[in-house]
Amino acid sequence: MGELQSEKHVRYILSVEKKKDGFESVVIEHLRLNGAYWGLTTLDILGKLDAVDKDEVVSWIMECQDESGGFGGNIGHDPHVLFTLSAIQILALFDKIDVLDIEKVSNYIANLQNEDGSFAGDMWGEIDTRFSYVAICSLALLHRLDKINVEKAVKYIVSCKNLDGGFGCTPGAESHAGQIFCCVGALAITGSLHYVDKDLLGWWLCERQVKSGGLNGRPEKLPDVCYSWWVLSSLIIIDRVHWIDKGKLVNFILDCQDKENGGISDRPDDAVDVFHTYFGIAGLSLLEYQGLKAIDPAYALPVQVVNKIFLGK
Repeated sequence: MGELQSEKHVRYILSVEKKKDGFESVVIEHLRLNGAYWGLTTLDILGKLDAVDKDEVVSWIMECQDESGGFGGNIGHDPHVLFTLSAIQILALFDKIDVLDIEKVSNYIANLQNEDGSFAGDMWGEIDTRFSYVAICSLALLHRLDKINVEKAVKYIVSCKNLDGGFGCTPGAESHAGQIFCCVGALAITGSLHYVDKDLLGWWLCERQVKSGGLNGRPEKLPDVCYSWWVLSSLIIIDRVHWIDKGKLVNFILDCQDKENGGISDRPDDAVDVFHTYFGIAGLSLLEYQGLKAIDPAYALPVQVVNKIFLGK
């Protein structure tokens, strides 16, 4: 069994942020705020968040805010609910949510809710259960769920449930592990898990484990480290995580590490990136891998950060 190359992963993440003109940096230029969330949360799980300049990060995040209250993926970019959640999550990591005008941000998110309870991602109106999760998670972290019609939001999510127990991006769309996480996470946050058929969904999710130990997002697809998060967190929320082989999954994630330069890839021997590094480390945290901080499966933030927000400790 391999070993987690924690120090190398920390160095890799810090190096990506410094290489502003490198390939990876240019590719994620338009979603740098998401990239910052992946990288910074990974550092926190590894206990190394103090390796970055907190004030510098916070001031950059606030520069990504649009006058509407929402955040763009980078300075001067259009606001979107996805980037707005990443901004809130990063500020939560640093215990800096108080720098936000909470009223303004929560109004921006609430205005994206449609009459049927669904959410658009931005002013252009694309609808997806990902945005339902993101809006609900954001408002919960801001203590402002009262800004939306939660009952309608839940009803819309439940309308996206399929006969196999899973959920799609809109009603009638096929079940997908990423969408399932979004729907199950949103239902967990709103106290609505009774709408989930836990045995049926648990069966569909545990069927995502392939021979190598890795997890895929849909039947007949290749395994991918990122599903270590999407599938695992859903299984934990519905209390069916004992239905998969955790040891084999740990080995699959460790096999996807670049043991020389740090970082984690989607599959063994592929190129590493920040996205898969985060989901690999977060997956290991969910698997209670030694030496990692615990992460909350619904809020995708370290448990101690979530406890501080909701329990004040």
